[in-house]
Amino acid sequence: MKIKVSIVDDHAGTRVNLLKVLQSAPELHCLHGYPDGETALREIPKNLPDVVLMDIRLPGMSGIECVAKLKEKVPQIDILMLTTYEESDLIFESLRAGATGYLLKNMPPAELINAVVQARTGGSPLSMRIARKIVGHFQEIKKPQSETEALTKREQEILSLLAKGFLYKEIADQLHISINTVRVHVQKVYEKLHVHSRSQAIMRFLGK
Repeated sequence: MKIKVSIVDDHAGTRVNLLKVLQSAPELHCLHGYPDGETALREIPKNLPDVVLMDIRLPGMSGIECVAKLKEKVPQIDILMLTTYEESDLIFESLRAGATGYLLKNMPPAELINAVVQARTGGSPLSMRIARKIVGHFQEIKKPQSETEALTKREQEILSLLAKGFLYKEIADQLHISINTVRVHVQKVYEKLHVHSRSQAIMRFLGK
């Protein structure tokens, strides 16, 4: 059975070009092209394509909003974003809305055909540049801070001196602060490290 495909794009020329590409593949059958999300939302549930190629920037309802509403009505269809936009927020919003993949319009026709087939056979096709952006996004996410990294520089100084056996008065004299200030810093260290004693704080600071 041929894979039935519909197109949602507000540019008539783009719809015509995509139709030619899709019709050139014997395994695909292009059903309809729609100029806006409102029309697509009304007609696609009636015609039930297997895959929808969806642009993001549409007049009126956005492509992302259309994806979310279509998936509510016909959750079995696969929707591929086909757009010129590479912004990370649009990529993730589209995927969260229910898109199966995210493709760039400048991809070669053979790759587009292959992406449609992949989507229908369980894949989540992404243009290479989009895949790299997603990988880069996750690589930039900072690892959670360790408890000791959450301490201020002064708190770390005080804890280091405590670990060396200094008394509160000795720490106060060395850092030119009052004993009461030392006590306040130590109390904050206990709270941040979730400990209740000097020895526990030192052990946590030393990674033991």
